[in-house]
Amino acid sequence: MKTLSKGKVWCFAVGQLGWSLLAALLSSWLVNYYQPDEAALAAGQPVFIPQGRVILGLLTILGAITAFGRVFDAVTDPLIASASDRSRRPAGRRIPFMRFAAFPFALVTVLTFWSPLNKESWINAAFLFVMVTLFYFFMTMYCTPYTALIPELGSTQSLRLTISTSISFTYIAGMAIAYLAPVIWGFLEPSLGRVLAIRLTFTGMALIGMVCMFVPVFTIREKDYIDVVPTQGTAFHSLAATFKNREFRVFVASDVAYFLGITMFQTALPFFVTSLLKLDESMSTVYFVLMTALSLIFYIPINKLTPKLGKKKLILIAFGIFTVCFLYSALFGSTLPIPPTVQGYILCAAAAPAMAIFGILPQAVVADIAESDAIRTSENRSGMFYAARTFAFKLGQSIAMLLVTAFATIGHDTGLGYRITAIAAAAVCLLGGLLFLLYNEKKIYSEIKK
Repeated sequence: MKTLSKGKVWCFAVGQLGWSLLAALLSSWLVNYYQPDEAALAAGQPVFIPQGRVILGLLTILGAITAFGRVFDAVTDPLIASASDRSRRPAGRRIPFMRFAAFPFALVTVLTFWSPLNKESWINAAFLFVMVTLFYFFMTMYCTPYTALIPELGSTQSLRLTISTSISFTYIAGMAIAYLAPVIWGFLEPSLGRVLAIRLTFTGMALIGMVCMFVPVFTIREKDYIDVVPTQGTAFHSLAATFKNREFRVFVASDVAYFLGITMFQTALPFFVTSLLKLDESMSTVYFVLMTALSLIFYIPINKLTPKLGKKKLILIAFGIFTVCFLYSALFGSTLPIPPTVQGYILCAAAAPAMAIFGILPQAVVADIAESDAIRTSENRSGMFYAARTFAFKLGQSIAMLLVTAFATIGHDTGLGYRITAIAAAAVCLLGGLLFLLYNEKKIYSEIKK
């Protein structure tokens, strides 16, 4: 079997840029688009779906739609992972799934923001329900096989860390592109109007994402690098066997808390900027791009420190940083004796190291666990391990969307709901750190031994 070259590593990593761009469009702008705040309404943003707490007096329509999409996704995750693990296709176990999913994934991302009626309507809500459900389905069909390739293409810890670092860079790059959206639609808005400007911006970004997702599909011949016997048994038998791994259970519990906290923060960031700091919505782009750029400075130090300190210590440090940063963002605005713009810059500088750590190391942790499990059980279930990790990602995002859309209705004019969101994000990040203390890294390293 061949060893993945640096060039092929980057070909693989470009696929992550594609799907992270599409995922960030929804996680960052879905709430802003369908549940607009006062600043967005003043800028001419129409209301497309019924607003307020309308389900059981707690959930918004948007929160309920995204929650169902995640529940549906939770069912399809193990099914697609198992189908990928058991696949005997000549082109490999993973690439064929990715090839099939790339185009529809990009298409439904665009359609999610293309409501059939230009007014508040339950028809728009029903259309959004279908598009969001399909979005999560095709996202799973691409991402689960994609992430399963990490331990399979990375035959050593060093190569796995290199792959994890590369896809972390492209993951952040994809999110950064998504955060450029207000700048682009702001440029188009005077001539096209706000809604069409937003839709065309997202269409262009989805096309970029689709092209990127096709790069690893057509540049990497899976069979040249991987010779793995397909697994046997049903999807849920494989899922149960995966969760018998104690270290993986600990990791997943911690990971759910991380994704819950970070998604709450990322979803609410545009509102922090407009409602709490009273700045133009384009400043959210400035802050996120700056945070991204600063995080890249820490990539080389993290790669050098990881072999010395281990992944666990660095991830715990990152949990602590995010907890403090989220609490700080709850104080945004007049409560701090600092100019509003500077408050945002301080957050960017403080959060950057944690962004880098979480961008690189969790994927490598899953790869370590999957390899150690394969050594002990003589069965490679990489797809199922990453499906479970993807489920943690989606579960955290789903709960976050429910909470953010619900909190946003509290003190809508004062921004109280957004402060509550920041405090809640800090609390779950603290919980994630406490859970990760239980992870036995030494045991995993002793089983891998390379």
